[in-house]
Amino acid sequence: MHGSFRFLLALAASLVLCGAALAQDKVVYHIDDATTQATKGLRNIRNHLDVAPDTAITVVTHANGVDFLLEGAKDAKDANIDYGALVGALRSRGVIFEVCEITLKNRKLKKEQFSLDAAFTPSGVVRIGQLQSREKFAYIKP
Repeated sequence: MHGSFRFLLALAASLVLCGAALAQDKVVYHIDDATTQATKGLRNIRNHLDVAPDTAITVVTHANGVDFLLEGAKDAKDANIDYGALVGALRSRGVIFEVCEITLKNRKLKKEQFSLDAAFTPSGVVRIGQLQSREKFAYIKP
């Protein structure tokens, strides 16, 4: 029986290790100021996926952070940087972009003003908390 117990313990340990190896990394990027965070954040996400392509990434925006997801948005410092193209490329790699609906209401913006790559969430701050606590997402603020 002692040998059987040792075998079962080893089997259980290997199953735990296999499960950990198969676990997908999950990260939420928090953007609340497009002017200072959007270009840097999008580059960080691209680099993140280049190194760890299986990472599940959700970008949650609120306040002035939603601006880079507006249709036709460009970097204020470099007009050659078209946010739509960058967002579209990341979206094709599985990145989810979410816009806070409280921000829409407060800033009198409409969903139709945003890129088709954008999804909407009732509250950006609540969504970040849920991703971290319920879904065990790591948090990054570029």
